[in-house]
Amino acid sequence: MKNNIAIKPIKYLQMLYKRCIFDSMSTVAKNFRIDSDLNNQATALLEGLGLSMSQAVSMFLRQVVLQRGLPFEVKYPEYPKGLREAVAEAERLEADPKTKRYTDMNEMWADLDK
Repeated sequence: MKNNIAIKPIKYLQMLYKRCIFDSMSTVAKNFRIDSDLNNQATALLEGLGLSMSQAVSMFLRQVVLQRGLPFEVKYPEYPKGLREAVAEAERLEADPKTKRYTDMNEMWADLDK
């Protein structure tokens, strides 16, 4: 009976990445801006997976090409019903010419406190 050697998922990703993505490929430098908190969180998570930010971006772009689009669904978030109703009410009031308009915030707050 052969000994089955289990490869840890992280090591497998690293091997697959190096073999499939960097074999005889030239590279280009790209600069992009991201939120610093997002960068810090992503870097920490990727380091835990044994990946650099560059490797992760390359993997993402490879998936974009292979799938001919983003490798995940992009959709509007589902907001709570109360928030959707409040936004609809605000839009209705804004469109209504009979709605009182304010140029002074103190006057508006005074009316709201009544």
